[in-house]
Amino acid sequence: MTTVATTTWGSAAALLAATGTREDTDYYRGFTAEDEKAVLTVPMRIQAAWAANDADAFADVFASNGSLLMGDRQLTSREEIRSYMAEAFAGGFRGARVKGWPIEVRFLTADVALVITEGGIIPPGQDQVAPQDLIRATWVVVRRSDGTLELMSHQSSPVRN
Repeated sequence: MTTVATTTWGSAAALLAATGTREDTDYYRGFTAEDEKAVLTVPMRIQAAWAANDADAFADVFASNGSLLMGDRQLTSREEIRSYMAEAFAGGFRGARVKGWPIEVRFLTADVALVITEGGIIPPGQDQVAPQDLIRATWVVVRRSDGTLELMSHQSSPVRN
């Protein structure tokens, strides 16, 4: 597969500031090109929404017709995602957060990127992902004509050791 080189995804700091999300420069790890950092603001925003247990902030990262595979539920719109996460943050995910890190960033077209991360859900009272809860996730990020970045698709799968 050929990776498309781009230089127009924007400034990570500006993209995060526009959404009120604090930049975690450690999150980028070895992905330090400006476009890579810009794309990685999408999973960074999801982590911030989890930390706040904020279903609105979580759903707002997605495109209106975005898709989220959560467990065995396939959610196919921003509003379905918002509703599901509001219920989850009020119930089983209350106080939980997620932590992950990028292991691959690929630009598929000038406006579509694929990110692969590894991490998982951290229950309340814990400070790291338990080995049995480790997941690998794929993120399809799109850049809109106004320069905003949205999550088109996210799904994860357990990593078995």
